[in-house]
Amino acid sequence: MRLTRAFLPTLKETPAEAQIVSHRLMLRAGLIRQTSAGIYAWLPAGWRVLQKVTQIVREEQNRAGAQEVLMPTIQSAELWRQSGRYEDYGKEMLRITDRHEREMLYGPTNEEMITDIFRSYATSYRDLPRNLYHIQWKFRDEVRPRFGVMRGREFLMKDGYSFDLTKEASEHSYRQMFLAYLRTFQRLGLKAVPMRADTGPIGGKLSHEFIILAETGESTVFYDTKFDEFDWAGTEVGYDDVEALNSFFEQVTSMYAATDEMHDEAAWAAVPAASQREGKGIEVGHIFHFGTKYSEPMGLSVAGPDGNTVVPQMGSYGIGVSRLVAALIEANHDENGIKWPDAVAPWKLSILNLKVGDAACDALCEKLHAAFPDDAVYDDRGERAGVKFADADLMGMPWQAIVGPRGAAAGKVELKRRATGEREELSLEDALAKLRA
Repeated sequence: MRLTRAFLPTLKETPAEAQIVSHRLMLRAGLIRQTSAGIYAWLPAGWRVLQKVTQIVREEQNRAGAQEVLMPTIQSAELWRQSGRYEDYGKEMLRITDRHEREMLYGPTNEEMITDIFRSYATSYRDLPRNLYHIQWKFRDEVRPRFGVMRGREFLMKDGYSFDLTKEASEHSYRQMFLAYLRTFQRLGLKAVPMRADTGPIGGKLSHEFIILAETGESTVFYDTKFDEFDWAGTEVGYDDVEALNSFFEQVTSMYAATDEMHDEAAWAAVPAASQREGKGIEVGHIFHFGTKYSEPMGLSVAGPDGNTVVPQMGSYGIGVSRLVAALIEANHDENGIKWPDAVAPWKLSILNLKVGDAACDALCEKLHAAFPDDAVYDDRGERAGVKFADADLMGMPWQAIVGPRGAAAGKVELKRRATGEREELSLEDALAKLRA
């Protein structure tokens, strides 16, 4: 991608409406553009990040045994009346009447729809367990949308739903998603802490929210530093190993972790002072076990092994995919701009040609660009070096390859690691080898 041809509209000044770091940097780095209150268009760089986040979420859901579907954004009000939530949900629900006077709504969540779909096909205990998910746009008519995509009205969510024959089996499905979420956030380059949560309007008793630590977080969090020692992705616990997964879940949830809303001073006092950490956090995922809250009123039942009718137990599992992009920036930035983790960066490399028109500089930059045709941004603009450095730091690609006349004459490239600021002068071959590694 050559910057002279790219649609990457960076801004020097921070828009007045941007109140938090991620909103400011997403606008300045040309990731998004507001089209209405709480509604944003995703521009090329932002869309690439969103797609990478989505793919990691998808891969970890598939790895845990969930199956992907795609449900529509528009739902029938009748489904919500069956569950009893249509009148209770409030003004956040965007209600629509179509040309035939049918009452519809723009989905804020999908418990009713997935239950309706599943009840159309499930007739026997042999149809269980099942775990279905989709990644789809949602709409909640927030009275005061703010903080960019962190709290917008339209947002991209991963919604997952499990169906099980018994409460014990349903709790196992819950633990599967609990581990899958921890692995997902670690792959994204985030340290997420699971915290016991209030179930709110979703219902049920078993619930955890996943909080990433960030100085600009919206919630105060209290947690045991033992969480920092865990390698969720590296744990060998298998999703189908009931005993091992239960042991893992008990181990993790026995450590103290709570937001200010759920904070228990007595339990906190029992944590050794040296292990206590207090800070700010951002919610990026939420999981619920709610039993028969939706399956029973909506008439979902199957024939059990003994021929008796059984109402399946359900769980719900959400990840705010578009919100994650903002959360990643909140956790990975400095005064100069974004510092993307490798796994989600829109491009791996920024190539900075400090003297466009110099034969050696141009040749070296072309070779670098050719080596990463789909994963590099080549700054071939006729701008001053300072402008190029500033834009490269703002956009936050993990690596910068800086090519100036002196180095290019000797066949050298200066590699800068955006996360640490470390610089190293290398031959082209060594630079390519390091980038590929």
